[in-house]
Formats: sequence, C-alpha cells, structure tokens
Amino acid sequence: MLPQVLKKGDLGAWIEALGKTWKVAAPVLKETSVSDRTDAKFGWEWVVDPAEVRLDYTVTVLGPKKFLWPSRQTVLAYALAGEPNPQAVIEHEPQVLLGVHPCDITAIATLDAAFGKDVPDPHYLARRKDTAIVGLDCAAPCDESCFCLDMGSLHPESGYDIMLTPHRDRYFVEVKTDLGQQLLAGARLQPATKQDMQGRQAFTEEQRGNFHYQLPCEVKYLPEILDASYDSLVWEAIARRCFSCGSCNTVCPTCYCWDVADQIAVDLTKGCRVRRYDSCQLDPFAEVAGGENFRKDRSSRLRHRMFRKGKYILEQTGRAGCVGCGRCERACIAGISIKETFVQIAGSR
Repeated sequence: MLPQVLKKGDLGAWIEALGKTWKVAAPVLKETSVSDRTDAKFGWEWVVDPAEVRLDYTVTVLGPKKFLWPSRQTVLAYALAGEPNPQAVIEHEPQVLLGVHPCDITAIATLDAAFGKDVPDPHYLARRKDTAIVGLDCAAPCDESCFCLDMGSLHPESGYDIMLTPHRDRYFVEVKTDLGQQLLAGARLQPATKQDMQGRQAFTEEQRGNFHYQLPCEVKYLPEILDASYDSLVWEAIARRCFSCGSCNTVCPTCYCWDVADQIAVDLTKGCRVRRYDSCQLDPFAEVAGGENFRKDRSSRLRHRMFRKGKYILEQTGRAGCVGCGRCERACIAGISIKETFVQIAGSR
C-alpha cells in the first residue's frame, strides 16, 4: 500500500464514519478544579462528540485497558429458585480504541499473552476479538516518569491495526492489518507527498533525540537482578513510605489480578458472580483460610509487585510486566517510583 496521510481537520469525519458500525473510545480532555487552579487531565472515554477527541494528549490517568478488562464485570448468572441453571455472561461488542500510545499497545499485548495461554479467559478474549486498535506514535516522553524506551514499549512491532504519526497538520497513516484497511474506508486519505515523507523522517529523528535510556541494564537482566536483591534492605526502606493503598495497581495497564464475589438479588430469586480489580498491595490480598497471611509486611507486598513487573510476568508470558508508562509513580501519594526502584536495586548489586 502506498504511503497515505490524513489531515487533522478530517479526523472528526473519520470518527463519525467509524461510529456507524463501531463504538469508538478515545482520549478526551477532563478538567478538575483544585482550589483556584484548574488542572487539565486526559481520560479514555466513549466518544460522544468527535470534536472532544484530543490526540494531542500526553498521558491518561487510566489507560484503555478498562475497555478490555473492566474494573467490574459479571461473569456468571444463576437462579436461586429451583434449578440454578448457571449461565456464563460474556459481554462484548465491536469497539475501536483510537489514539493508543505505544506503551499501552504493548501493555495490551501483555494482557493478550496472560489471558490467552494455559487456561484462556473467554471474557477478555471475546472483548479483544471485537476490538480494533488505532495507535498514535509519541514524539517525546509524556513526562519525567516515563521510561518506555528502557522497557521496550516505544516501538511495538504488532498489536495494532493502524498507526498514526502526527506531523504538523496531518497524520502519517501506517496500515498494519486487513482490519486496519477496512477501518479507513470512511477516511479522507490523501497520497503522501515527498514533503510528507520528509516530515515522517523528521519525526523519527526528533523522537530519537527526545527518548533516552534511563536504566543501567537491559530488561532481560531484570529477573536476575531482582533475584539477587530478594533479601535486600532496599525493600524495607522503600516500604516505609508505602501506604498500601493499591493506587499503583489500579492505574497499571498490565495488572490483572481480581477478586470474585457473589451478589444476590433482593427477592432472593437469582444471583450473579462478579469479578473486580484486586491489589497485591492490600493487606488481605495474600490472606488464606485460618487467617494466615503470606505477605503481611508492606515490604513483602511491595517486593512482590516489583517482582511481578520485572520478573514473574516476563517469565510467564515472555513480555515484561512493566511498560514504563509512569502511571504508578504519578498515582502514588508517597512518590514511589518503579523506575528508581529498578535503578536502586541494580546499583546495589
């Protein structure tokens, strides 16, 4: 396929065309007033008005994971009067995630690997099968918390259907899959000119100059470094600042632990089983029958999370459990940084 571009002024028309057959989710601007100051933040929402879509966003508090792995979902319904007749509840519909940054594309690929192997999860996989992903490349880090280059998430080779590269008043359009080609049926595309190709190259050079490695080692060495630090005093030192609130897990684009609960109707005729996000940083997470808790200390819970991000998920799926998006650091009221933690344990060897 010949290189093509989409003018930014034609983005809204394309979104409207997509909306005829797909539900479209994209980043939009949200404003939160704090005292006399207004902090502008971006969030992923279903598109109601294409004019509200902001592909110039930096980072969102929560990633697009919630459209594939909701914070709460019903997985089973059953009757209480007569035979239970349990029925699986699998909810999904065609959806487009528009404007996904490379780190979140990589995070979704990690979830694909986690939910698709061993015992496949039908709920996640049904949503994923019905999801198209339109990526949006980054010219510079979102802020100082980002270290996506280190974690190998800046240049995903797959996991998306279209990649948009912004340059001035247009997007350079790269089609990755047949589905991506279908999504562009309603887009006002134009053939890329020589100037467009030069602009694409300029973007690459700008990106190369803006992103820098920050960890003292490659990702593949993190499991070994973490193993060597298992009994390090670093964990206790960092844990003294931790409030065990679970915010880091809530915003993480690759965390997927959940709890299960049954909810019974008021009339006692039926019930449903729901699963919802859980956090390995909460005190009861590793508690078992009899009241035993295998990670009662904050330091052991914090260490477990860091091992999940840098070792366990990597060994289980072949993909790192951290994509370097920096969301956990931004959400942490104690200012604990996973990047600085990796730097610290690597330097303490």
